[in-house]
Order: sequence, then structure tokens, then C-alpha cells
Amino acid sequence: MSQEDVSRRIGYLIKQAQQTFHRACEERLRPLGLTMSQYAVLRALSDVPGAPAAELARRTFVTRQSLRDVLNGLQKAGLATVADQPTTGRSRPVTLTESGRSQLNRADAIVMEMDTRMTEDLTHADLRRLAALLNTCIENLT
Repeated sequence: MSQEDVSRRIGYLIKQAQQTFHRACEERLRPLGLTMSQYAVLRALSDVPGAPAAELARRTFVTRQSLRDVLNGLQKAGLATVADQPTTGRSRPVTLTESGRSQLNRADAIVMEMDTRMTEDLTHADLRRLAALLNTCIENLT
């Protein structure tokens, strides 16, 4: 692929990297009984305890319907709970259970291992530059 081809296909390369990372993580999360979507929700719940479903959907890049399906699976597995009553407005807070926190710790190790593997041949300077470039791409589209 020539330099000109690469510069016109950055979006494709980003998507290809994301899909490859996703598949690698999913394979390794499967023995834990988790998908990447479930991991993302557990991670978001740890980052924002008691977050309403709408906030979780935004943070995990899924629709509210998809989030509902993921939350149902997490609840059935005993990894998360949804409050019976809203605390404010109509939103019912979602929280991690102790089992969910434990499962998240195991899953975090797997995802971080894949992240390290993905970038192992990059220098620290390369990683900082890559992050800066990706942030610029994001900012240019928002």
C-alpha cells in the first residue's frame, strides 16, 4: 500500500485495528463468560458507579436497546444490579456487584494484556504521538 493509499484510508485502518483488537479480546474474555460489550459496561460502571443506563450507553458506544440486552445478561450473571426505583427523574442507577468487580479485575488484565501486545513494537514516543494523532482525528470530526 503506497503512502497516498494509506493517507486516504486512515478510517479503514482505524476500523480494522479496532475490529482486530475487539476479536482478540473477545477470544480471551470468552472463558470468563464475558463479551467485549459486557466488559465495556462493567468498566463504565466501575468508572461511574450508579450511572443511569443512558450514561452507560453513551460511554460504551451502544444504543439503549443494546445496552438493555447487555445489562440483562450482566444481571442474570450476578455481575450488576439495576435499582428498582429511580433516584432522580426516571433513571434507575446501575451498580457493580462484588462478583462483577472481581470479574472486571480479571477482564481488565486480559484487555490490558491485549493493548500491550498490540503496541509492543512501538516506542513510548510512538505511543504518545499515536495517541495525539488519534485525538486530533477525533477532534476534527466533532
